[in-house]
Amino acid sequence: MSMYSQGFAAAVITAATLLAAPTAQAQIRTPAASPQSTVTQRVGLTDITIVYSRPGLKGRAAFGEKSPLAPLGERWRTGANATTSIKFSDDVTVEGKKVPAGEYGIYTIPGKTEWTVVLNKNLKMGANVEGFKAEEDVASFKVKPYSLGSTKVETFTIDFSDLTPATANVNMMWATTGAKFKIMADVDAKVMAQIDEKITKNANPSAGDLAAAAVYYADNNKDMKQAVAWMEKANATDPKFWNLHSEAKMRLKMKDYAGAAKAAEASKKGALAATPPNGDYVKMNDELLATAKKGGK
Repeated sequence: MSMYSQGFAAAVITAATLLAAPTAQAQIRTPAASPQSTVTQRVGLTDITIVYSRPGLKGRAAFGEKSPLAPLGERWRTGANATTSIKFSDDVTVEGKKVPAGEYGIYTIPGKTEWTVVLNKNLKMGANVEGFKAEEDVASFKVKPYSLGSTKVETFTIDFSDLTPATANVNMMWATTGAKFKIMADVDAKVMAQIDEKITKNANPSAGDLAAAAVYYADNNKDMKQAVAWMEKANATDPKFWNLHSEAKMRLKMKDYAGAAKAAEASKKGALAATPPNGDYVKMNDELLATAKKGGK
Protein backbone atom coordinates (compact mmCIF):
# COMPACT_ATOMS: atom_id res chain seq x y z
CA MET A 1 0.00 0.00 0.00
CA SER A 2 1.35 3.43 -0.95
CA MET A 3 1.98 6.12 1.63
CA TYR A 4 -0.93 8.05 0.09
CA SER A 5 -3.27 5.07 0.54
CA GLN A 6 -2.13 4.52 4.13
CA GLY A 7 -2.75 8.16 4.96
CA PHE A 8 -6.19 8.10 3.37
CA ALA A 9 -7.18 4.95 5.34
CA ALA A 10 -6.03 6.52 8.62
CA ALA A 11 -8.07 9.64 7.92
CA VAL A 12 -11.17 7.56 7.21
CA ILE A 13 -10.76 5.62 10.49
CA THR A 14 -10.28 8.84 12.47
CA ALA A 15 -13.37 10.42 10.95
CA ALA A 16 -15.43 7.30 11.65
CA THR A 17 -14.29 7.29 15.28
CA LEU A 18 -15.23 10.96 15.73
CA LEU A 19 -18.65 10.38 14.19
CA ALA A 20 -19.29 7.35 16.42
CA ALA A 21 -18.07 8.98 19.64
CA PRO A 22 -21.33 10.75 20.56
CA THR A 23 -23.33 7.51 20.38
CA ALA A 24 -20.83 5.72 22.64
CA GLN A 25 -21.23 8.21 25.49
CA ALA A 26 -23.02 7.09 28.66
CA GLN A 27 -26.64 8.08 29.12
CA ILE A 28 -27.31 11.10 31.32
CA ARG A 29 -27.77 10.05 34.95
CA THR A 30 -30.35 11.77 37.14
CA PRO A 31 -31.40 11.14 40.76
CA ALA A 32 -34.01 8.43 41.28
CA ALA A 33 -37.39 9.58 42.56
CA SER A 34 -37.29 6.65 45.00
CA PRO A 35 -33.61 6.07 45.81
CA GLN A 36 -32.38 2.58 46.59
CA SER A 37 -31.18 1.76 50.10
CA THR A 38 -29.45 -1.23 51.68
CA VAL A 39 -29.62 -2.03 55.39
CA THR A 40 -27.59 -4.85 56.91
CA GLN A 41 -27.62 -6.26 60.42
CA ARG A 42 -25.91 -9.18 62.08
CA VAL A 43 -28.30 -11.03 64.39
CA GLY A 44 -26.44 -13.55 66.49
CA LEU A 45 -24.09 -15.07 63.91
CA THR A 46 -26.42 -14.48 60.96
CA ASP A 47 -26.13 -11.61 58.46
CA ILE A 48 -29.41 -10.11 57.25
CA THR A 49 -29.52 -7.70 54.30
CA ILE A 50 -32.55 -5.78 53.03
CA VAL A 51 -32.46 -3.92 49.70
CA TYR A 52 -35.38 -1.60 48.92
CA SER A 53 -36.33 1.64 47.19
CA ARG A 54 -37.66 4.54 49.27
CA PRO A 55 -40.66 6.44 47.89
CA GLY A 56 -41.61 9.79 49.41
CA LEU A 57 -45.09 11.03 50.33
CA LYS A 58 -44.75 14.33 48.43
CA GLY A 59 -48.17 15.45 49.62
CA ARG A 60 -49.81 12.12 48.92
CA ALA A 61 -51.42 9.66 51.33
CA ALA A 62 -50.04 6.24 52.31
CA PHE A 63 -52.03 3.31 53.72
CA GLY A 64 -55.43 4.81 52.95
CA GLU A 65 -58.29 3.10 51.16
CA LYS A 66 -57.68 5.27 48.08
CA SER A 67 -53.95 5.77 48.55
CA PRO A 68 -52.03 6.02 45.25
CA LEU A 69 -48.97 4.62 47.03
CA ALA A 70 -49.93 1.69 49.26
CA PRO A 71 -53.72 1.17 49.33
CA LEU A 72 -55.24 -0.74 52.22
CA GLY A 73 -56.14 -4.34 51.39
CA GLU A 74 -53.94 -4.53 48.29
CA ARG A 75 -50.68 -6.40 47.80
CA TRP A 76 -47.67 -4.06 47.89
CA ARG A 77 -44.02 -4.58 46.93
CA THR A 78 -43.10 -2.86 50.23
CA GLY A 79 -41.30 0.03 48.62
CA ALA A 80 -40.88 1.26 45.05
CA ASN A 81 -39.18 0.22 41.80
CA ALA A 82 -37.82 -3.35 42.08
CA THR A 83 -39.11 -5.89 44.57
CA THR A 84 -37.87 -5.30 48.11
CA SER A 85 -35.59 -8.19 49.06
CA ILE A 86 -34.35 -9.73 52.28
CA LYS A 87 -31.37 -12.09 52.44
CA PHE A 88 -30.40 -14.46 55.27
CA SER A 89 -26.93 -16.00 55.49
CA ASP A 90 -28.29 -18.85 57.66
CA ASP A 91 -31.60 -20.50 58.44
CA VAL A 92 -33.77 -18.28 60.65
CA THR A 93 -37.21 -18.14 62.24
CA VAL A 94 -39.44 -15.23 61.19
CA GLU A 95 -42.52 -14.64 63.36
CA GLY A 96 -42.44 -18.33 64.31
CA LYS A 97 -42.01 -19.55 60.72
CA LYS A 98 -38.87 -21.47 59.71
CA VAL A 99 -37.14 -19.79 56.76
CA PRO A 100 -34.13 -21.36 54.99
CA ALA A 101 -31.01 -19.35 54.22
CA GLY A 102 -31.49 -17.44 50.97
CA GLU A 103 -32.91 -14.29 49.39
CA TYR A 104 -36.64 -13.53 49.19
CA GLY A 105 -39.03 -10.79 48.19
CA ILE A 106 -40.98 -8.98 50.93
CA TYR A 107 -44.62 -8.40 49.97
CA THR A 108 -47.18 -6.86 52.30
CA ILE A 109 -50.93 -6.30 52.38
CA PRO A 110 -51.51 -3.32 54.70
CA GLY A 111 -54.77 -3.17 56.64
CA LYS A 112 -56.27 -0.89 59.26
CA THR A 113 -55.85 -3.37 62.12
CA GLU A 114 -53.67 -6.09 60.57
CA TRP A 115 -50.94 -6.47 57.95
CA THR A 116 -50.14 -9.62 56.04
CA VAL A 117 -46.41 -10.03 55.42
CA VAL A 118 -45.15 -12.60 52.91
CA LEU A 119 -41.65 -13.78 52.07
CA ASN A 120 -41.74 -15.14 48.53
CA LYS A 121 -39.13 -16.72 46.25
CA ASN A 122 -40.00 -14.35 43.36
CA LEU A 123 -37.68 -11.32 43.29
CA LYS A 124 -38.65 -10.13 39.80
CA MET A 125 -42.24 -8.89 40.10
CA GLY A 126 -41.64 -5.24 40.98
CA ALA A 127 -44.97 -3.42 40.58
CA ASN A 128 -46.54 -6.38 38.75
CA VAL A 129 -47.92 -7.95 41.92
CA GLU A 130 -50.89 -9.35 39.98
CA GLY A 131 -48.48 -12.11 38.93
CA PHE A 132 -47.97 -13.17 42.54
CA LYS A 133 -47.90 -16.95 43.10
CA ALA A 134 -48.71 -18.15 46.60
CA GLU A 135 -47.05 -21.51 45.91
CA GLU A 136 -43.72 -19.65 45.91
CA ASP A 137 -44.23 -18.38 49.48
CA VAL A 138 -41.68 -19.44 52.09
CA ALA A 139 -43.45 -17.71 55.00
CA SER A 140 -46.68 -15.78 55.55
CA PHE A 141 -47.76 -14.15 58.81
CA LYS A 142 -49.88 -11.39 60.34
CA VAL A 143 -48.60 -8.36 62.25
CA LYS A 144 -50.34 -5.44 63.94
CA PRO A 145 -49.67 -1.94 62.61
CA TYR A 146 -48.97 0.79 65.14
CA SER A 147 -49.18 4.57 65.19
CA LEU A 148 -46.02 6.66 65.10
CA GLY A 149 -47.89 9.35 67.01
CA SER A 150 -46.90 12.88 66.13
CA THR A 151 -43.93 11.63 64.10
CA LYS A 152 -44.44 11.73 60.35
CA VAL A 153 -42.03 9.73 58.19
CA GLU A 154 -41.86 11.44 54.79
CA THR A 155 -39.71 8.78 53.10
CA PHE A 156 -40.54 5.09 53.45
CA THR A 157 -38.06 3.55 55.89
CA ILE A 158 -37.02 0.02 56.85
CA ASP A 159 -34.62 -0.54 59.74
CA PHE A 160 -33.69 -2.95 62.53
CA SER A 161 -34.40 -2.46 66.24
CA ASP A 162 -34.72 -4.25 69.61
CA LEU A 163 -31.52 -6.23 69.09
CA THR A 164 -30.65 -9.12 71.41
CA PRO A 165 -27.90 -11.74 70.99
CA ALA A 166 -30.34 -13.84 68.95
CA THR A 167 -33.23 -11.64 67.76
CA ALA A 168 -34.11 -8.38 66.01
CA ASN A 169 -37.21 -6.61 64.74
CA VAL A 170 -37.56 -5.36 61.18
CA ASN A 171 -39.47 -2.05 61.21
CA MET A 172 -41.40 -0.68 58.22
CA MET A 173 -42.41 2.97 58.68
CA TRP A 174 -44.16 5.52 56.49
CA ALA A 175 -46.39 8.52 57.11
CA THR A 176 -47.69 7.98 60.68
CA THR A 177 -47.87 4.16 60.49
CA GLY A 178 -45.40 1.46 61.42
CA ALA A 179 -45.40 -2.32 61.28
CA LYS A 180 -42.70 -4.76 62.37
CA PHE A 181 -41.81 -8.44 62.40
CA LYS A 182 -39.37 -10.44 64.50
CA ILE A 183 -36.44 -12.49 63.25
CA MET A 184 -34.76 -15.12 65.43
CA ALA A 185 -31.38 -16.61 64.57
CA ASP A 186 -30.36 -20.10 65.71
CA VAL A 187 -27.37 -18.96 67.76
CA ASP A 188 -27.18 -21.69 70.40
CA ALA A 189 -26.83 -24.60 67.96
CA LYS A 190 -24.00 -22.82 66.14
CA VAL A 191 -22.11 -21.87 69.30
CA MET A 192 -22.51 -25.32 70.85
CA ALA A 193 -21.20 -26.92 67.65
CA GLN A 194 -18.10 -24.71 67.89
CA ILE A 195 -17.62 -25.58 71.57
CA ASP A 196 -17.90 -29.26 70.73
CA GLU A 197 -15.29 -28.94 67.97
CA LYS A 198 -12.82 -26.56 69.63
CA ILE A 199 -13.04 -27.71 73.25
CA THR A 200 -14.84 -31.02 73.84
CA LYS A 201 -13.09 -32.82 70.97
CA ASN A 202 -9.84 -30.85 71.23
CA ALA A 203 -7.11 -32.12 73.55
CA ASN A 204 -5.45 -28.71 73.71
CA PRO A 205 -8.03 -25.92 73.49
CA SER A 206 -6.73 -22.34 73.50
CA ALA A 207 -7.20 -20.07 76.50
CA GLY A 208 -9.29 -17.75 74.33
CA ASP A 209 -11.69 -20.52 73.30
CA LEU A 210 -11.97 -21.76 76.89
CA ALA A 211 -12.81 -18.27 78.12
CA ALA A 212 -15.35 -17.66 75.34
CA ALA A 213 -17.10 -20.98 76.03
CA ALA A 214 -17.15 -20.27 79.77
CA VAL A 215 -18.74 -16.84 79.34
CA TYR A 216 -21.31 -18.25 76.91
CA TYR A 217 -22.29 -20.95 79.41
CA ALA A 218 -22.54 -18.45 82.25
CA ASP A 219 -24.51 -15.87 80.26
CA ASN A 220 -26.99 -18.46 79.00
CA ASN A 221 -27.59 -20.26 82.33
CA LYS A 222 -25.96 -23.51 81.28
CA ASP A 223 -23.67 -25.71 83.42
CA MET A 224 -22.03 -23.20 85.80
CA LYS A 225 -19.56 -25.75 87.18
CA GLN A 226 -18.33 -26.41 83.67
CA ALA A 227 -18.16 -22.67 82.98
CA VAL A 228 -15.97 -22.09 86.04
CA ALA A 229 -13.74 -25.08 85.18
CA TRP A 230 -13.14 -23.74 81.67
CA MET A 231 -12.46 -20.20 82.87
CA GLU A 232 -10.15 -21.42 85.63
CA LYS A 233 -8.18 -23.42 83.05
CA ALA A 234 -7.97 -20.39 80.73
CA ASN A 235 -6.76 -18.15 83.56
CA ALA A 236 -4.17 -20.69 84.65
CA THR A 237 -2.33 -20.30 81.33
CA ASP A 238 -3.27 -16.76 80.26
CA PRO A 239 -4.66 -14.68 83.15
CA LYS A 240 -6.26 -11.68 81.43
CA PHE A 241 -7.76 -9.31 84.02
CA TRP A 242 -11.15 -9.27 82.23
CA ASN A 243 -11.32 -13.07 82.26
CA LEU A 244 -10.35 -13.15 85.94
CA HIS A 245 -13.23 -10.76 86.62
CA SER A 246 -15.58 -13.08 84.70
CA GLU A 247 -14.37 -15.98 86.86
CA ALA A 248 -15.04 -13.90 89.97
CA LYS A 249 -18.61 -13.20 88.82
CA MET A 250 -19.21 -16.88 88.08
CA ARG A 251 -17.92 -17.95 91.50
CA LEU A 252 -20.03 -15.28 93.19
CA LYS A 253 -23.10 -16.60 91.40
CA MET A 254 -22.27 -20.09 92.73
CA LYS A 255 -21.83 -18.62 96.25
CA ASP A 256 -18.13 -19.46 96.29
CA TYR A 257 -17.33 -16.19 98.05
CA ALA A 258 -13.72 -16.98 98.88
CA GLY A 259 -12.99 -18.05 95.31
CA ALA A 260 -14.79 -14.97 93.97
CA ALA A 261 -12.74 -12.67 96.18
CA LYS A 262 -9.47 -14.33 95.15
CA ALA A 263 -10.26 -13.99 91.44
CA ALA A 264 -11.42 -10.38 91.91
CA GLU A 265 -8.17 -9.46 93.72
CA ALA A 266 -6.14 -10.96 90.87
CA SER A 267 -8.29 -9.14 88.30
CA LYS A 268 -7.88 -5.82 90.15
CA LYS A 269 -4.11 -6.28 90.29
CA GLY A 270 -4.01 -6.95 86.54
CA ALA A 271 -6.22 -3.93 85.80
CA LEU A 272 -3.94 -1.65 87.84
CA ALA A 273 -0.85 -3.00 86.05
CA ALA A 274 -2.34 -2.42 82.60
CA THR A 275 -1.03 0.44 80.43
CA PRO A 276 -2.89 2.63 81.03
CA PRO A 277 -4.54 1.25 84.19
CA ASN A 278 -8.15 0.20 83.63
CA GLY A 279 -10.17 2.13 86.20
CA ASP A 280 -13.48 0.58 85.17
CA TYR A 281 -12.30 -2.92 86.07
CA VAL A 282 -10.72 -1.67 89.30
CA LYS A 283 -14.11 -0.25 90.30
CA MET A 284 -16.03 -3.37 89.26
CA ASN A 285 -13.66 -5.60 91.20
CA ASP A 286 -13.93 -3.41 94.31
CA GLU A 287 -17.71 -3.69 94.12
CA LEU A 288 -17.52 -7.46 93.67
CA LEU A 289 -15.07 -7.77 96.60
CA ALA A 290 -17.42 -5.84 98.83
CA THR A 291 -20.30 -8.16 97.89
CA ALA A 292 -18.17 -11.28 98.40
CA LYS A 293 -17.04 -10.11 101.87
CA LYS A 294 -20.68 -9.70 102.86
CA GLY A 295 -21.33 -13.30 101.87
CA GLY A 296 -23.23 -12.31 98.78
CA LYS A 297 -25.78 -10.27 100.67
